[in-house]
Amino acid sequence: MTATHLTNVHIFDGVGQSAATTVTIEGQLITAVGAAQAPQGADVVDARGASLLPGLIDAHVHTSIDSLRDALRFGVTTELEMQGFWTPEQRIEVNADDTVADVRSALLALMAKGGHPSELMHDLGEHEPGAEHEGWEMPSVSTPDEARAHVQRFTQAGADYIKVMIEEGTTMGHPGLPVIDSETLRAGVDEAHKLGLKVIAHATTLDSTRQALDVGIDGLAHLFIDQRADQAIIAALADADVFVTPCLVVSASLMGRDAAADLAADPRVSGRLSQPWLDTLRGAYNTYPQGTFQHVLDSVAALHAAGVDILAGTDASIPVPTHGGVAHGASMHHELALLVQAGLSTEAALAAATSVPARCFNLADRGRIAPGLRADLLLVDGNPLDEITHTLDINTVWRRGACLK
Repeated sequence: MTATHLTNVHIFDGVGQSAATTVTIEGQLITAVGAAQAPQGADVVDARGASLLPGLIDAHVHTSIDSLRDALRFGVTTELEMQGFWTPEQRIEVNADDTVADVRSALLALMAKGGHPSELMHDLGEHEPGAEHEGWEMPSVSTPDEARAHVQRFTQAGADYIKVMIEEGTTMGHPGLPVIDSETLRAGVDEAHKLGLKVIAHATTLDSTRQALDVGIDGLAHLFIDQRADQAIIAALADADVFVTPCLVVSASLMGRDAAADLAADPRVSGRLSQPWLDTLRGAYNTYPQGTFQHVLDSVAALHAAGVDILAGTDASIPVPTHGGVAHGASMHHELALLVQAGLSTEAALAAATSVPARCFNLADRGRIAPGLRADLLLVDGNPLDEITHTLDINTVWRRGACLK
């Protein structure tokens, strides 16, 4: 086992700029930060002019093996699945494979019969809820007992957290979707909390966000896009200690913006993605063109200023241009740029993709650069603290110490 000793490197440690300029990797772990001497026999890498970051954590995806591989190419070393068919056996296999990003999963969400995301499946011509897929049956709940049973079932099946859908369809181009009533939602949330799991809500309007808060959720997988945040909702989210993954890239896509077309044309991206994914980046949902994207950016800034934890996530899923504007891995870098556009400092934006999601999802072994943590690392040319777009100047990625050039 040969150690790697990086020297003369700028270090963002997950929280801020470190005074140290060396990092040592041995096996799967970071073993030293700031050591003056390299271990005997180590490969010494002069990283002058480059910056080392913790591996990025995408806090909202719908992923696959191929997508996990794409994510890792862009320095995303962990993806958090928010609605997908991941058996415990599959996840054990993935977590041991250093050629793909690590994954955590909610498995399948609490959802209403015929509610979100069934409209997306209809749009794509895929199977309807109730069809079986890789051993899972698409569930729905309509009573408190059914909600409690769902949470128990998927907790036993290995869910790392629980997802709930609170989506009546206005922003998705399908107004009037069935939704779960608050009593049923609250029963599911309470059961998850009894079992020690956090609950993350899909909510894209202010009213659904209020409902999510009312039933006691821990985090939001989206930020509402129908209104700018007012002081009441800002205070409510801050007081409840709810974290928010705004998924700005998909919010822009829902509003029909083609902002990701420039990303697809960037040679730092186009050389790492297949044509179907490049076509998807150039696409958009365009289901809520009446929205004002600046209002979403303003809401993110206000929530961050109020002390609400902001996490970087993309809602990347499958390569379909009509559900486009987003791609695994690449869109994390776009999300970071949009967080800075919203008013976060480069330091805060990078924390939103590293230490903050690690803390919010209890991933204590990653998200920072410190001795004893996983060697999930991203080396980029330039300094993203000076200019956030340097995160795409990817030099080297390590996943558990395994090097991917």
